[in-house]
Amino acid sequence: MKYFLVISLSILICLAHCKFDIEEVDEFEEFEELPRTEPDLKLKDDSSSPILEKAEAEVTVEDDDEFEHFNDEEEFEGFDTERLHVDDKDPKITIASVPVPFHTKWSNYIMETLLIIGIIAYFANFFYGRSKNAQLADIWFKTHKSLLEDNFSLVGDDGKIEIENSGLIKETESTYTLWCSGRTCCEGMLVELKFIKRQDLASMLNQFLRPVKDEVQIKVDMNKEDMDTFVFCVASKKTAARYSKEMADLSVFCPERKPGANYGLTDSFSVHSELGEVSSSILDAKTVNYINKYSDVIDCLHFSDRYSGLKLTDETAVPTKLPAVKKVLIFTFTIPTDKYADPQEAISTIYPLMSFIFQCMERIKRLRISKEAKSKAEKNRLRVEEAFLKTTHAARAEAAAARKEEKKKLEKERILKEDPEKQRKWEEKEMKRQQRKKAPRMKQLKVKSM
Repeated sequence: MKYFLVISLSILICLAHCKFDIEEVDEFEEFEELPRTEPDLKLKDDSSSPILEKAEAEVTVEDDDEFEHFNDEEEFEGFDTERLHVDDKDPKITIASVPVPFHTKWSNYIMETLLIIGIIAYFANFFYGRSKNAQLADIWFKTHKSLLEDNFSLVGDDGKIEIENSGLIKETESTYTLWCSGRTCCEGMLVELKFIKRQDLASMLNQFLRPVKDEVQIKVDMNKEDMDTFVFCVASKKTAARYSKEMADLSVFCPERKPGANYGLTDSFSVHSELGEVSSSILDAKTVNYINKYSDVIDCLHFSDRYSGLKLTDETAVPTKLPAVKKVLIFTFTIPTDKYADPQEAISTIYPLMSFIFQCMERIKRLRISKEAKSKAEKNRLRVEEAFLKTTHAARAEAAAARKEEKKKLEKERILKEDPEKQRKWEEKEMKRQQRKKAPRMKQLKVKSM
């Protein structure tokens, strides 16, 4: 595909700077005037008709010109009679022969040619990119289908009562999803294939400036009783820096990033951990060796019991209650399609990582933190909740005032519809209440007599 884009750009540049040498052709052709032929109309001479002679005798035609006074010499001063006689002659009209403006040089149609080539290149890239992404998704599903069916009772759910499509669901031209359920310790697993937008020519051109990779993101929804209280993340340095700013749970519970070398990982990884006890339990020698072995395709491991997605960036919309949270395990892997020309080889590289996911699920299910760590985690969550209530107190008070005002308005409308006497009493009551509210408050003291 890269070679195709380079060739297309080369053609566009050559067409913009080169001129075609074509033999010059006469741009103007003389048009031969066709001889004008006047129709030979032969009229019958009916002058000998006695009826016509009688009519001519009776009819008198007055040949008076109503504009004759304009030719009177005594009417105007300096009247040129000679010029008048010259103008009476028939004017000579010369019609110029104008050729058809047809250009025969290709250099005059450079913009049109570039536009046509651009349209053809866009549609060719669209169909090629769409088929390429569909091929990658089909290969991934066929490669992992048997392993998924061994671990889940349901592989592929389209959300309908009677499942019509038990395979991948196409969300966009570059995104495919797969839902699996029916396994212990988890409610389900969502697989999301995020491919490069190969169907978009602008994205492919941007690929030269900001290259991105094909990704597989797997999110496991754990049962509440099968995961303890902690937040943990291992990610590449670039992803860790972005997640610490965007993810709500990481930015609140463990914003500090630690180098992966402290835990035996390669320098390309960073670690976020709320509890040190959890880091040492998860990152044992076997797990560290496995992560280092597939360090080129592992992008992120995110385990959290307070996962709520991205942080709210809209400051105008202040939430009045805490967002809903889930206990999830999120795994993000990259597909090395840039290193392998064959898509089957690229997807086979990440195939062992699916078994690694099931091992992590079983380990998290068995993991139980100590009482001290549990108490520390509970204090952190209580502190976050109190800070949230303080920041949203004004918003909640304003919302309560608005609800009270709306309730009062509805009560007034109800009273106005029922009875005028009730309306008068309600207005008097409201007036007294307003007067008491405006009156200064005084404290009454009782003095005992001596």
